[in-house]
Amino acid sequence: MVGLASAAGLVGFLSEPDHELKVFALKSLDSQIDLLWTEVVNAVPQIEALYEDESFSERGLAALVAAKVYYHLQEYNESMVFALGAGKLFKLDNGGEFEETIIAKCVDTFISLSAAQRPAAGDQPANLNTAYPTSGEGATSTSASQTSPITPFSQSALPSKSLLSRQEVPGVDAAYPGGEDASVKQPETPLVLKRGVQGQLQAVIERLFEQCYRQKRYRQVIGIAVEAKSLDVLRRTIERAGEDEKKQHGEPRRSEELLEYVLDVCMTIVPERGFRNEILKLILGLLNEIPAPDYFSIAKCVVYLNEYSMASVILRQLVEKGDPRSLAVAYQISFDLYDNSTQEFLLKVRGEISELVPKSDEGDAEKQTEGEQNEPKESDPLLEGQSSSTQPKSQEATDGTELSGEARTAFKNILDILDGMKSIQLDLEFLYRNNKADIAILDKVRDSLEARNSIFHTAVTLSNAFMHAGTTHDKFFRDNLEWLGKAVNWSKFTATAALGVIHRGNLTQGQKLLQPYLPREHIAGVGGSGSVYSQGGSLYAFGLIYANHGGLAVDLIRDHFKKATEEVVQHGGALGLGVAGMATGDEGIYDDLRNVLYTDSALNGEAVGLAMGLVMLGTGNMRALEDMIQYAHDTQHEKIVRGLAVGMALIMYGRQEAADELINGLLGDPDSTLRYGGIMTIALAYCGSGSNKAVRKLLHVAVSDVNDDVRRVAVLSLGFILFRKYQSVPRMVELLSESYNPHVRYGAAMALGISCAGTGLDEAIDLLEPMLKDSTDFVRQGALISMAMVLVQQNEAMNPRVSSLRKSMMKMVGDRHEDAMAKFGCAVALGIIDAGGRNCSISLQTQTGNLNMPGIVGAAVFIQYWYWFPLTHFLSLSFAPTALIGVDQKLEVPFFKFHSNTRPSLFDYPPEQQVKPEEAPEKVKTAVLSTTAQAKRRAQRREKQQRRESMDVDQAPSTPKVSEQPEKMETDEGAAKAEEEGKEAEKEGQKKKVEREKVGYELDNMSRVLPAQLKYLTFPDPRYEPVKRPTGGVVVVLDKDPEEPRETIELKASNEARQQAATGESLQDRLQSAIGGAALETPERGGPEPGAAEGATAAAGVLTAVDEDEDGEDAPVPEEFEYQTDVDGEEE
Repeated sequence: MVGLASAAGLVGFLSEPDHELKVFALKSLDSQIDLLWTEVVNAVPQIEALYEDESFSERGLAALVAAKVYYHLQEYNESMVFALGAGKLFKLDNGGEFEETIIAKCVDTFISLSAAQRPAAGDQPANLNTAYPTSGEGATSTSASQTSPITPFSQSALPSKSLLSRQEVPGVDAAYPGGEDASVKQPETPLVLKRGVQGQLQAVIERLFEQCYRQKRYRQVIGIAVEAKSLDVLRRTIERAGEDEKKQHGEPRRSEELLEYVLDVCMTIVPERGFRNEILKLILGLLNEIPAPDYFSIAKCVVYLNEYSMASVILRQLVEKGDPRSLAVAYQISFDLYDNSTQEFLLKVRGEISELVPKSDEGDAEKQTEGEQNEPKESDPLLEGQSSSTQPKSQEATDGTELSGEARTAFKNILDILDGMKSIQLDLEFLYRNNKADIAILDKVRDSLEARNSIFHTAVTLSNAFMHAGTTHDKFFRDNLEWLGKAVNWSKFTATAALGVIHRGNLTQGQKLLQPYLPREHIAGVGGSGSVYSQGGSLYAFGLIYANHGGLAVDLIRDHFKKATEEVVQHGGALGLGVAGMATGDEGIYDDLRNVLYTDSALNGEAVGLAMGLVMLGTGNMRALEDMIQYAHDTQHEKIVRGLAVGMALIMYGRQEAADELINGLLGDPDSTLRYGGIMTIALAYCGSGSNKAVRKLLHVAVSDVNDDVRRVAVLSLGFILFRKYQSVPRMVELLSESYNPHVRYGAAMALGISCAGTGLDEAIDLLEPMLKDSTDFVRQGALISMAMVLVQQNEAMNPRVSSLRKSMMKMVGDRHEDAMAKFGCAVALGIIDAGGRNCSISLQTQTGNLNMPGIVGAAVFIQYWYWFPLTHFLSLSFAPTALIGVDQKLEVPFFKFHSNTRPSLFDYPPEQQVKPEEAPEKVKTAVLSTTAQAKRRAQRREKQQRRESMDVDQAPSTPKVSEQPEKMETDEGAAKAEEEGKEAEKEGQKKKVEREKVGYELDNMSRVLPAQLKYLTFPDPRYEPVKRPTGGVVVVLDKDPEEPRETIELKASNEARQQAATGESLQDRLQSAIGGAALETPERGGPEPGAAEGATAAAGVLTAVDEDEDGEDAPVPEEFEYQTDVDGEEE
C-alpha cells in the first residue's frame, strides 16, 4: 500500500456507523501507525470505545492499534494492557521493536505479580527467633531504633526491621527489570488487575515459554522463574527438558547440566535465604528422581540445607551397592563434606554412620589397621571423643542386618575422612614435600628490622609463620636463636603462637611439639614456672594446629584455660579454644568463656568475647547474643566491647535476613565500637552473597558515619560481600581509594585484597600501586598487604608486575627512612605472597564453590590486627593448598602422572630471590682542576713531539701514571660493555628458550596445581580415572586394575615425625632441658637437616625463659640509669 500523507480520512471513518468502514480504517491505521501515530493520538478514545464494545467483531484489532499508539507515547503500561487485549493478533514472532518492548514489559509484570504473591514470611527461618533483645533498662535496641546517627538518606526515620535504607517490597526492588523507581512501578500491578487481563498475560507468558522450549532455550525460562520466585515454572522447565531429550533419544547429560546451572544460579544469584532453601529442596527432589543421580550436586544441596541425615543415607546407599565406583564416589563425597561442612554437621553425620559399625568391630578394625595406616595413636582418641559426644542412645545395628567385612572397612574409612584426618594428613604431606620458601628473603627482612623493637620482631615472626604455614619447617627459629631471644612479653606470645601456624595440621605431633611451652604446673614431675607469655602463646598455637578440628585438643585447651589464673594464659587459651572449637556450638565451652568474661578484665576480655563468637559461629544463638549485648553495655572496657562486637558478628555468620534485627540495633547504638560490630555483622551475615541491600548500606555508612573506625570497616567489608563478583570491586571502590580520609583509603585497599585475593586482577593492582606511595603510613601498610594478597602464587608469566613488586618490597623493608607501620606491612606482605612455601592461595570459597567458613572467619579476624597484632595469625586459616592429590579406593596415594596442556613456565614457581652481597663503599674520585688537566695534556703533547723527533723508543716514560690511567679506564669500560653484552645475549637466549618451550608437560600426583590450571589437565593414565571433574584438593581416582601391582607415594611427613619420636629423648628429658636452658644444645645433635620438631624444641629454651621485667609492659621505670641492668633482686 502506498504511504498515506494524512490520517484524517481514516480517523473520520472511525465515527461512521458502517461496520466495514471502521474495520477498514483500523486495518489501514495498523499498517501505517508508525508514520501516522501523531494524528491518531486524538482518536484514541474512539479506538478504546471500539475495543470495549462487545458487539464489535474486531475488538482485538482496535486493541492492537491502541497499543501501538500508547507505545509511541511511551506509555508502556497502557500499551501492554491493550496488546494483551489484542489476543492472537499480537504476534510474538515478528521481532520488531514494538513486540520486543511489550514482551519485556509482560515478563516484568509477570515477575512482579508472581513475586508479590509469594509470602514474605518464607524468607525467615521458622526455627530462629530474630527479635532483638532488650535489657531491663531499655538501653539496647529500644533507644537504637529511635535514634540513629546514620539514618538513611531515602527516609526520615530508620525502618524497624530492615537492613535496607528503604522497605523491601516484592516486585518493586531495583533488582527487577524496570523496578528502579517505586513511584512508577507501583501503579503497574493495579492497572493489570483492574483491566482483567491476567489471563491474557499468563497466555502470553506461556506462549513465550513454549517458544523457548522449542528452541531449547531452557535457561531463559529458568531465569524468569527464579526472578518471579515461581517454583512451579522451575520444576516444569526441568522436567520438560528431560522429556524432550527422551523423545529425541538424546544424552541425559544435557538435563544434568541444566540442574547444575540451576544449582549454580541458586547458590550465587538468589539473594534470599528462605527462597534459596526452597529451590534447593526442589533440586534435591528432582535429583533423587533421576535413575543415576548426580551425588555431588546432592551433597552440595545437603550441606547447605543442613540435612545431615540425608548425607548419611547417601553414603550408606553408595557403600551398600558394593561396586568399586560407588565406593569411590562415597569417599569423594566424604572428602567434599569435610571441606564444606561445619564441625557440628560432621559430628552428626559421623554419629549416624557409627551406628552401622558395632563397637567391637570398630575396635578390631583399629587394631588391625593400626600398623598399616600412617595415623599415630594420638589421633585415635580424637575420633573416639568426637563420635561419643554425638552417639545416639541406641547402639543397636540398624535394620538388624549384618554388614560384610568390606562394608565395615568402607564405613571405617568414611569415618576417618569425615573426621578430617585424611584430608589434613594429605595436605600436610603436600606442603611438606613441595616447600619452596625462600629463606634468603626472611634473612634479609630479619637483618633489615631491629629486633629490639617489638613491632619489628613481631613482623619478622609473622612473615616466617605465613611463609612456612603448614609446612612443619621451623628451621628459621632454630638458626636464629639469638634473634628469637630478643622477644619479650607479647612478642614472645606471638612468636610461640607462630609455631601453631607453621605446624598447622600436624595432628600427630602437635601436643609433643608444644609440651615444653604449655603451662607447666599441670605436668607431673616438672617444677618451676616459665614465661606466662609463652604459655599463653602455646595454647593459642595448640588451637591453630587443630583449627576447625577440635576433638581432644579442645578438651586439653579447655582444661588449661579453666585452671589458669594468669590473664595472659587465659587470653591465649580463649583464642585457642575459639579456633579449635570453631562452629561446634558447645554450650559448655561457651559457659566457661562467659565466666571468665564476667571477671571484667580488659586483657583477656577481648579474646574471650571473640572466642564466644567463634564457638557459636553461624548458630544465631539468641541466648549468647542476649548475654553479649547486655555485657557490652555494662562494661567500661573498650577492648571487651570490641571483642564482643566481633563475636556477635561471628554468631550471625551466613544468616543473611535473620541478622537484620541485630544489625539495625548495633548500627543505631551511640557507641562507635558497637556500630563497628554492626558493620562486621553485615560483612559476615551476607558474605559472598553480593547482596545489593548490604552493599547499599555499607556505602552509605562509609560516607556518613562520624567515626573513622566505622567508616574504614564499612569500606573494607565490601570485599566480604563481593568476593564472588570480585571484578566489580575495583570500579566500586575507585573513588573511595582517592578519599581525603586515610581510613577510607585503607579500607578500599583492604577490600581489594580480600575480594581479589589470588586472582592477580589488573584493575585491582592499578588502584593499589599509587597507594604504595601514599602520604599516610598505615595506608601504605594496607596497600602492601593487599597487593600481596592479590598477587599470591602469581609468577611473572601470569602477571609481569609481580617481580617489580617483590623488588619494591625488599627495597622498602631495608629503607631506614621508611615508617615503622609501612615496614611492618611490608614484612607481613612478603610472608603472604609466599604463603605455605609458595603452595597456598588465599581462598574464601572452596573448590566446589561453597563458602569456605574457616577462610572467611580467618580473614575477618585477621583485619582486627589493627588493634591487636597476635590476631594476624588468623589469616593462616584462609590459606588453601593448591594441590591435586589423587587417592584410590584404599585411600592410598598411587604414583601416576597427569598431563597439563600448557607451557611449564606459565604456572611455575616464582624464581628464588637473588640476594646480592653488600658491596664495600667505593672511594670518592679525587677532583681534578681544569688547569691541571690542561697541563697534563700539554705535557703529553710535548712528549709525543719529542718521540717523533728523536725516533727513539722511550723505555721509561717520564709520566707513567698519567699515560697508564686512561688506558686502564678504557679497559674497565670495555670489560663492562662486554659484560653487559653478555647479559643481553643471555637474556635473548632465555627469550628464545621460552619461545621454543614445548607446550604440554607431565605432572606427578600430589603436585601443585593452580585453580586456573585445572581446565588444562587431563588424565592420560588408563588405569586411574577420577570419579568427578577435578576441582583441586583431594580427588578419588578409580583403579581399573586393582589386582595389578602398583607403586604408592610414601607419606614422608608422618614417617619423619614418627622417627623423631622414636629416636629423640623422652618427653621428661626434653621438658627438663627446656627449663634448664639445655634445649639450646639440641640443634647440634640434629645434624644439618633438622626435623620438623627440632626448631620448636630448640626455641623452647628461649621462649619459655622468664623475662627480666616480670611485670611486663607495666613495670615501673627505674629512677636512675644505672639501675636498668641491676634486675637480679627485682625479678620476684
